[in-house]
Amino acid sequence: MKQQTKTLLVWLGLIVAVLALANMFNTSHEVVNISYAKFMETVDKEWGELKKSTNMTIAVHPSYVDIAYELDGKTYQATGPVAENLYQKLSDKQIDYRVEPEEDGTLLQFALMWLPMIFIVVLMVMFMRQMQAGGGRAMNFGKSKARLLNEHQNKVTFKDVAGVEEAREDVEEIIDFLRDTRKYLRVGGRIPKGVLLMGPPGTGKTLLARAIAGEAGVAFFSISGSDFVEMFVGVGASRVRDLFEQGKKNAPCIIFIDEIDAVGRHRGTGLGGGHDEREQTLNQLLVEMDGFEGNDGVILVAATNRPDVLDPALLRPGRFDRRIIVGLPDVRGREAILKVHTRKVPVDDNVDLATVARGTPGFSGADLENLVNEAALMAARFGRDRVTEDDFDRAKDKVLMGSERKSAVISERERKTTAWHEAGHTLVAMSLPKDHVDPIHKVTIIPRGRALGVTQQLPEEDRYNLDRDHVEAQIAILMAGRIAEEIAFNGQKTTGASNDIERATNLARKMICEWGMSDELGPISYPKAEAQPFLGREIQSAPPYSESTAQAIDKTIHDVITRQYELARQILVHNEPALRRLADALFEREVLTASEVLALIEGRALAPTRARPRMATGQPVPGIDRPVVPGKLVAEPST
Repeated sequence: MKQQTKTLLVWLGLIVAVLALANMFNTSHEVVNISYAKFMETVDKEWGELKKSTNMTIAVHPSYVDIAYELDGKTYQATGPVAENLYQKLSDKQIDYRVEPEEDGTLLQFALMWLPMIFIVVLMVMFMRQMQAGGGRAMNFGKSKARLLNEHQNKVTFKDVAGVEEAREDVEEIIDFLRDTRKYLRVGGRIPKGVLLMGPPGTGKTLLARAIAGEAGVAFFSISGSDFVEMFVGVGASRVRDLFEQGKKNAPCIIFIDEIDAVGRHRGTGLGGGHDEREQTLNQLLVEMDGFEGNDGVILVAATNRPDVLDPALLRPGRFDRRIIVGLPDVRGREAILKVHTRKVPVDDNVDLATVARGTPGFSGADLENLVNEAALMAARFGRDRVTEDDFDRAKDKVLMGSERKSAVISERERKTTAWHEAGHTLVAMSLPKDHVDPIHKVTIIPRGRALGVTQQLPEEDRYNLDRDHVEAQIAILMAGRIAEEIAFNGQKTTGASNDIERATNLARKMICEWGMSDELGPISYPKAEAQPFLGREIQSAPPYSESTAQAIDKTIHDVITRQYELARQILVHNEPALRRLADALFEREVLTASEVLALIEGRALAPTRARPRMATGQPVPGIDRPVVPGKLVAEPST
């Protein structure tokens, strides 16, 4: 109520100021009333001076006339009888005037006088209603924008969360505290004041926070880190104070700040001084977290995918006491996530979610949700009522490799070059030791995304570490595409291997400079020159090693790539018949599965192509027996 009264007084002050300014700028002339005789005397004797007057009007009434004119910054008014000789005199003296017929100006005068006041009153009434309906939100810039979800609105529980079992175990203690606070207070225990959820995007950090509130049955305040900072100074700090006040009023509750790195970045990282609005907001957040008491029943949960840029003051004990890693799910976690997202999706009996999970390494929870949705859309496109294994396979190709570019105009020579390129990748990958490479899943020369062709490898299990043999084998596979093109076209080189060369060079550089896999340079890290001023580092700095070491690094990288290049060349030259069979089959069929690739390498004939499936619209599915359209297409990176 006090806040509403204060806001009303502010508005009344603004209205008074506006009216005062209006009166200040009202430059109306001084009005002088004269007699009719005086006016006629002026016409007879001082008509020369009267000629300088402006806006002379004669308002004619039934029994009298009103005369008004402006002269020397004053307005003169006179009232007299209706006399026709008046007009003759004015005309003889060449005095300009105009005659106005009789009008009832009462209504006009009333409108001019009272309409501004009526308008102001209407505005005040509307403003008061807004204050009553919206809880006094007008001009409350410092009010928090957090959305409140009570226990009835928040329907998310741990049944909706999968693939983060370790994170669930870490937060069960918090849920138990919110349900029964006295149990912990009896033994002198203190629940963590803050919980920081860290992990890549799409792993379910926000969903986990909502599940905590849903399981505990308490209020849940949700706000983004970017909602604190506005263009007005002091607004962010005010919103932080208001947020925590609301939390204490609704205790026990959970305050969730998503993307806290937007407001919690390392202080002093700006150029030219660091006392900005964001830092004030962060300082207020630190103060509010210190102001918590152990029995407030308010727990702060924050999420970020950039913990490296957070201010150390946020991460100390007493603020964010507990840090929970929400990482990418493993194969069992992916299967559990797929089961959650397929609850409301009719899935065919032949679909094995465990197989789908094994074929999606590195997928986050959001990626798997997108995969299920794409599979459902694919089934609807073909007019099916249930999602089949083929739908999941096509959806996975779309997610991993991109959508097919059906309208791409590709010449026969371009298709042949791409077929040989992808055949080179495939043959080297199948020829290297199986312990060092991931198995081939599918090879295609159908343009997808930015690539003219794709050789897809899927690991049989999750890989957390890379050994030297695996990295070198990957470099050999990447270089094989360029070598196959040279074999097919008499040493001719194209731009199709640009992406392969870039990736191979990056892998070799990481081997030498980051992973310490060089026998010549030893297990030493050679980092790049840091140039990240917004993380509190210098704008430019020299690399922390000498020029001779830089030359040694370049030579070692060159040796690694050259050695794998020659290895790939030997494999392709010694198996040129198999390479030709793969290229011809790709050119004809455009898509080869792993079993078909193995059959071609062993010299076995392939089964006839299946009839093209058709969509619900009756159109054939692209990708099989694709017609060749004459024309040119600038070569793009092919992987």
